[in-house]
Amino acid sequence: MTTSSLATETAVVKDVRVSDRLLTVALRDGRSVSVPLDWYPRLAEGRPSERRRWEMIGPGIGIHWPDLDEDISVEGLLFGRRSGESAASLQRWRAARRRQANKKMEPTRRSS
Repeated sequence: MTTSSLATETAVVKDVRVSDRLLTVALRDGRSVSVPLDWYPRLAEGRPSERRRWEMIGPGIGIHWPDLDEDISVEGLLFGRRSGESAASLQRWRAARRRQANKKMEPTRRSS
């Protein structure tokens, strides 16, 4: 038995909206998909400015958030897939963000 992947073949990103609770992706074929933001911890923990800055992957088969190093495929959204990131990977990402935030807060040194 063969199955068709027609539902995902033509599904490409048109627009993306991220609220405090939902990720909503508008597709070029007129459909919209909304999923709980909690499904994607990096997005959920990102600042609004980081969530607004997204790029299409390829011709629109996915979405990339450069500030959060997050990638989500349209196919994954349509099939209801949550983030597959491991707990260890997420912990490393969080630690790197904390280090980066601390660096920004360190005073600059004066030259003598």
